[in-house]
Amino acid sequence: MLPRRPLLPRLRGVNVRYLIDNLPYVASLFGQHVLMVGVSLAVALAIALPLGVVCARVAQLRNIVLGVLGIIYTIPSLSLFVLLIPFTGLGLRPAVIALVAYAQLVLVRNVVVGLTGIDPAIVEAARGMGMTGAQILRQVELPLALPIMLAGVRVATLSIIAIGTIAAFINAGGLGLLLFDGVRSSNPEKIIAGAIAVSALAIGANGLFWLLERRAAQATHTG
Repeated sequence: MLPRRPLLPRLRGVNVRYLIDNLPYVASLFGQHVLMVGVSLAVALAIALPLGVVCARVAQLRNIVLGVLGIIYTIPSLSLFVLLIPFTGLGLRPAVIALVAYAQLVLVRNVVVGLTGIDPAIVEAARGMGMTGAQILRQVELPLALPIMLAGVRVATLSIIAIGTIAAFINAGGLGLLLFDGVRSSNPEKIIAGAIAVSALAIGANGLFWLLERRAAQATHTG
């Protein structure tokens, strides 16, 4: 009777063989995914920051905006991608629009929580020093709220990375292509290579924003 080959070495071979043999292709898809995430996050922040500031100031508007964003967040990602196709066509554009929409709830909510959680005495002290509303926001409120805002950016980034893999279904590129191609061709090596690459991107992004969040918190306490 022949001895059984150990299972772990075989799995290790499957995990890395396709990734190593096709490293330039995987790196290209990795770059596409980073571009999609970066553009989506930048646009999402450009919308969420002023919207969050307004919602923090106006309580009535806050409930309406967060309610609408909560409804958008519950829409299945694939459904939203498909709904956008008649208006934007296939490719990166509908993917970015959908990812920006999904990121708004987390980003706006954390901006609101960060700004409304500041001790009113600090704001009053800044106002007593003659600072204008814009100066208070820029020099006092936003720096104090930055750790909570960065926590929202970290969560939103991880969501964009994950949901972005589904965007390959609408020809947006990215690491989702490996997963879809692997499923279509019943090739576990492609699936595992895609999973490793996506996981590496998510872990790296999480670590980066965690460090930024920690440094912002330390600066807030020392300041």
